[in-house]
Amino acid sequence: MSHVVANGIRLEYAEQGNRSDPALVLIRGLGTQMIDWPAAFLDGLVAAGFYVIYFDNRDVGLSQHFDEFGKPDLAKIAAGDDRTLAYGLQDMANDVVGLLDALQIAKAHVLGISMGGMIVQVLAATHGERLLSMISVMSSSGRRGLPGPTAAAQQSLYATPDPAGGADAAIALTAEGLQICGSPAYPETLETRLAIARRRFERSHNPDGVSRQMAAVVACGERVELLGRITMPSLVMHGADDPLIPLAAGEDTAKCIKGCELQVIAGMGHNIPAGVVPELVTKIAAFCGSLE
Repeated sequence: MSHVVANGIRLEYAEQGNRSDPALVLIRGLGTQMIDWPAAFLDGLVAAGFYVIYFDNRDVGLSQHFDEFGKPDLAKIAAGDDRTLAYGLQDMANDVVGLLDALQIAKAHVLGISMGGMIVQVLAATHGERLLSMISVMSSSGRRGLPGPTAAAQQSLYATPDPAGGADAAIALTAEGLQICGSPAYPETLETRLAIARRRFERSHNPDGVSRQMAAVVACGERVELLGRITMPSLVMHGADDPLIPLAAGEDTAKCIKGCELQVIAGMGHNIPAGVVPELVTKIAAFCGSLE
């Protein structure tokens, strides 16, 4: 892992594969870090012929944090008052362009999951000249009226640990959220979920940064009109059993983009379990390969 200055901020990143292969940039979702990409997924993409680049979004992991802005007021931001907004999804999309510039990559395929899917949507609409294709996974158009998360998934998104419980309470809460939002056909053991949660916590624990990322999502609102401006080849992938961002959101996203392909993954929730990695890699490689 290394870092660059991109879009005026520090971004921690890593790369795998041969630079002579087509570049594929992976963008994580809300509050998660570059270490959360499954190793089998990264290795599979490299074996499929991609030069894979992945990084910590701003305000998480080892990329630059924006602590000087404090915790945003999500209610006020939702009402249109952006005085506590540190940055928006456009800024996060511009970070990706800055990363490409720093690595001297003219064009790349980009894939984002959840909030990362929203970032690649903005990126595709505003910096389409830098993209070979756009792949939005387990994400949404933000259209008002779409089905929302289950009650348990909604609660897990905003749950906070008991401060008296220290690190163990925070790790346990994360592990519980991984279970609630995970893939019903591919359940992860408690041991696995606790290991993921502890690894995240020990590398970087920045709950206010997660709130600032959430504020960027809230401030962006609907992207329906923006999606209509996307012209490059696009693929939407979504789990059939996603409890956090239901399948209807992925279907709507695909409908908003002209010529967009939709791939529904049976048994998949709001994560990338080991059992779906081969299918995801195959579908991504087939889509990108068809463009060549």
